[in-house]
Amino acid sequence: MRKWMCIILILMTITTSACSSGDSGETAGNEKTATKEDKTVVTLSIQQASPFYETLEKKFEEKYPDIDLQIKAYLQAGEQVDSANYEKYQKTMNTELLSGKGADIYEISRLPFEEYVSKQLFLNMDDLMEQDKTLDKSDLEMNILNAIKMNGGTYAIPSGFSLRAFVGDGSVLENANIDDKNWTWDEFTEIAKQIIQKEQENGNANRYAIADYPPDVLLQEMVVDHYPEFVDSAAKKAMFDSPVFLDTMQQIKKMYDDKVMTAGSAEVGKQIFFSTVVQSPADLINGPHALFSSPKLLQKPHAQGQSGGMRIIPMSQFAIQAKSQVQEEAWKLIAFLLSAEGQSLQDREGFSLLKSVNEKTLNDIQQQVKSGTYKLADGKAVQVSDEEFTRFKQLIDTADNFAVLDGKVVSIVSEEGLTFFGGQKSAEEVAKLIQNRITTYLNE
Repeated sequence: MRKWMCIILILMTITTSACSSGDSGETAGNEKTATKEDKTVVTLSIQQASPFYETLEKKFEEKYPDIDLQIKAYLQAGEQVDSANYEKYQKTMNTELLSGKGADIYEISRLPFEEYVSKQLFLNMDDLMEQDKTLDKSDLEMNILNAIKMNGGTYAIPSGFSLRAFVGDGSVLENANIDDKNWTWDEFTEIAKQIIQKEQENGNANRYAIADYPPDVLLQEMVVDHYPEFVDSAAKKAMFDSPVFLDTMQQIKKMYDDKVMTAGSAEVGKQIFFSTVVQSPADLINGPHALFSSPKLLQKPHAQGQSGGMRIIPMSQFAIQAKSQVQEEAWKLIAFLLSAEGQSLQDREGFSLLKSVNEKTLNDIQQQVKSGTYKLADGKAVQVSDEEFTRFKQLIDTADNFAVLDGKVVSIVSEEGLTFFGGQKSAEEVAKLIQNRITTYLNE
């Protein structure tokens, strides 16, 4: 059960690891520096080193030989990221930023970014993006970039993104009459019950809507999907004592009590739906088609007025320090990451920020599927209709569900939620505990 919690928390704060030269020293901020070769120094601060950043440094400096990109990693590749050094990392970066020193660019996925933006410590890059003639803006996945804006501005730009998808078994959903743009969790439960009953009548016992998914993890996911309804980060206000949250907990418990859902494992083919993270165009094929012979991508069940669309999970996100004296050169690195060359760098993870790159990858896969050369992990060929590929492209180009999350908040929800699902405390008691703990945490 804990493995699921770790996976979700890692994916919420996912950080493409880093690499490079160095120390975490103080640069930029207050004065423009140059090397002995008269190159302008641009510093990039990251949490941990990785091959991607080695490639980024090499290729960027080849394109801009007058710039010396110095990447400063707090942890080297392979070092363990635990809570202790994570807290030290945050404190170190906080000191640098508040002093106006530190790096020109920060990878901010594991930092309290909203707080820094509210203190105007990072640059709004909207004007720089608008004025940059090297970018083909019609090719950018602007739905992603617009979704992750904060306070009306572009303060961070990711290197790529993943999507949280909801997949159903199309072979048993064919006659279910699902309006997935509008269906609620209550409707989901009723549809699942009907399918399970019909399957049992046909001799297919032990089917579940979702299996191997503990209730506290489902609660986490529901909170993450609609985070702004439960946390107002700017106002440092929690809303976990609301009727919506109480109803959510009761609804989840009933699904497990009624055996619509199970925390236990189930054989392949015994679950009707699957919630998964797709990290690349290939994942749209590999995961769903490994589970179902006829998978169907759906919007997730949601309350009225909410979105059930695929949730955006940015990969590494980069922000320019507001007091950097080399903002023009720093922007060149961001623009390079958004270029065709930058989006094609080895070891860059996730979907591309360029429509053309995602479309080419899907078109290549589509041709391999048609020729029979595309194989799943088990070595089997796969059948994917042209309509599925069209839907994949539409889903990527329209994804817009995103909220800045605090992993500690979600962890508290899971910890206290366990006592409700385990029967030790009532929903009201747990909601009150969560509300008090998170309110205290937000105001520390």
